[in-house]
Amino acid sequence: MVRPKKYLGQHFLTDRNIANRIVEALPLHTERAVVEIGPGTGVLTGFLVERKHDLCLVEIDAESVIHLNEHFPVLRGRILEADFLRLNPQQQWPQPLSIIGNFPYNISSQIFFKILESRQQVLTVVCMIQKEVADRLAAPPGSKTYGILSVLLQAWYTIEYLFKVPPGVFHPPPAVMSAVIRLTRNTRQELPCNEQSFVMVVKQAFNTRRKTLRNCLKSLPFRPGTLEQPLFDQRAEQLGVDEFVWITQQLLPRS
Repeated sequence: MVRPKKYLGQHFLTDRNIANRIVEALPLHTERAVVEIGPGTGVLTGFLVERKHDLCLVEIDAESVIHLNEHFPVLRGRILEADFLRLNPQQQWPQPLSIIGNFPYNISSQIFFKILESRQQVLTVVCMIQKEVADRLAAPPGSKTYGILSVLLQAWYTIEYLFKVPPGVFHPPPAVMSAVIRLTRNTRQELPCNEQSFVMVVKQAFNTRRKTLRNCLKSLPFRPGTLEQPLFDQRAEQLGVDEFVWITQQLLPRS
């Protein structure tokens, strides 16, 4: 019996019907490896094995790794005792990837930033996360929950909010509702602007989200007349990816 560990943010899913729904939301692509992050007791793993995915598990908890090796001998050699945040996906898995998991809520945002670093390789993500975070990631421009990670992920992925999950189907039950979302890589291969500057603009715009863009971004070196444009009368949460790209394009070239 694997004991859930609070310091790892472990809440083990116990409802097999919900586990099956999560796995069924992951498209079956024979040319892709599937990486399950934080499999814990293996409730998702069993359904993934049944579907004959080319599966690899990444689990930081040594007790869970022992349990997984005992219950899934077919996966021996493909269960990594490791911290996903410290792995290099491009080196670990050279082929295209799908990622699935019940992400630990305390590091879910860090996992998404890690996925963004490997966006050319990670083509699909199906994950269960805190509902509040799911709402934020899937929110469209104009929503109060729309934020930095919403823009950065939506630049590269189509995000679908699939279904909610109540606390009672976990051990131990979390204090919040959960939700399952799916990210599918879009066709964009690169942004028509400097990507580092794009990230900087998005972060600075949302850091004081109650102010207009003119006040948020006035310290940046824009081309003359840019800040007088009507777009800068708006606030960050009103803008989509294309508007943030346009703003980034108005920055003066670095000398």
